[in-house]
Amino acid sequence: MNVRQLPTLDSPLDLLVVAPHPDDAEISVGGIIAASRAEGLRVGVVDLTSGEPTPHGTLEVRKQETDRATEILDLTWRGNLDLPNRSLENTLDARRNLAEVFRLTRPQIILAPYWEDSHPDHVVACRLVEDARFWSKLSRSDFAGEPFLPPKLYHFLSVHLRVHPSPSFVYDISAHIETKMQAVHAFESQVLTGRSTEFPTGIDDVKDRARYWGWTINTAYAEPLYSREEIGVGSLKTFL
Repeated sequence: MNVRQLPTLDSPLDLLVVAPHPDDAEISVGGIIAASRAEGLRVGVVDLTSGEPTPHGTLEVRKQETDRATEILDLTWRGNLDLPNRSLENTLDARRNLAEVFRLTRPQIILAPYWEDSHPDHVVACRLVEDARFWSKLSRSDFAGEPFLPPKLYHFLSVHLRVHPSPSFVYDISAHIETKMQAVHAFESQVLTGRSTEFPTGIDDVKDRARYWGWTINTAYAEPLYSREEIGVGSLKTFL
């Protein structure tokens, strides 16, 4: 995929979520996305792959589901790099394409997969984001866009990881849990078709995890984020 074929933007993004597959952003940080849009922030998602093949999906169906989820979350921008699903690699071409996305969308915050996961695509995606972030700032290159280093990079958990590392911070999504779940439901071929209907279902798992993280900070629902870098604050009012 040539990044010049992606949708154009008239102004930079505040937040860009990098998702290995369509539905990863919704499942992992759909609440943060919805909360950010409610605050008026400009939010985008770049899916690295089509997510296909899957047992009950097709390229056409997955595109329709992605469009529906994008509408539910009211995303400012969404693109897909069309890298190979199930065999995602941190190649120089992939790194360049993602770096160009960063230069063209110029997000203040990037959300990317956590560095440990049982799904190889997610592990590769984490490293790809970190490397592309560095490349994004390079001068004297023939990359599309102007040099730009996204200031903040945080990481999110996926449904594949069966351990719970301590997060750097936990984001309250209580007011936006229903929007998150509607966006997850949009991917019917992935979360409903052919799945067991016995309680608890995979859909229940997504909401229950949000409930667990909400419990950890004494709210109804939340999503955890992780940082390899220190997080600075300018006022204790941030914690009030």
